[in-house]
Amino acid sequence: MNPGNLCGMDDSGTGIVVRRKGGPLRRLLSRLTSSYQELEAEELLQESQESGATPVVACPDRERVRVAGTLRTVTLRPRAGVPALEAELFDGSGTVMLVWLGRRQIAGIEPGRQLIVEGRIANIAGMRMIFNPKYELRPFGA
Repeated sequence: MNPGNLCGMDDSGTGIVVRRKGGPLRRLLSRLTSSYQELEAEELLQESQESGATPVVACPDRERVRVAGTLRTVTLRPRAGVPALEAELFDGSGTVMLVWLGRRQIAGIEPGRQLIVEGRIANIAGMRMIFNPKYELRPFGA
C-alpha cells in the first residue's frame, strides 16, 4: 500500500515518517528515477505530517482521527435511497473514503482540493471510511 516503500515507523512507533535512506547523492538519484506518482505521494505524506495529521495507514480502526490529503474523486452515490456525497482522500500513504450522508454537493469539495478532515474511521468491506467528517478546506497551492 505504501508507494515505493516511502514510509516507515517513527521513533515513538505510533506514526509513519518519510524514510530518508543514503546520502544526498543517493536521494537525488532516487528522486530522478522515481515516477511522478511516487514523488507526489512522498510530497503529500510530508505535507500531511507537517499539518499534524495522522497518515491513513497508521489510523487505528474505530478511533477518532485527523487526516490531511488531496481529493482524488468526488461522486454522488445514493445509500439506501438517501443522497450521499462520496470523496476519495489520498494522503500519500493510503486512501480514505469520505461520505456525507444527505448531501448532494458541498461548496469547495471537488477533485484536486486539499483538506484536513476529522472523524471516526471505520474499515467497511476492506475500505477505510469516515462518515460525515468535520473538514477544513486548505488554500489552493498550500
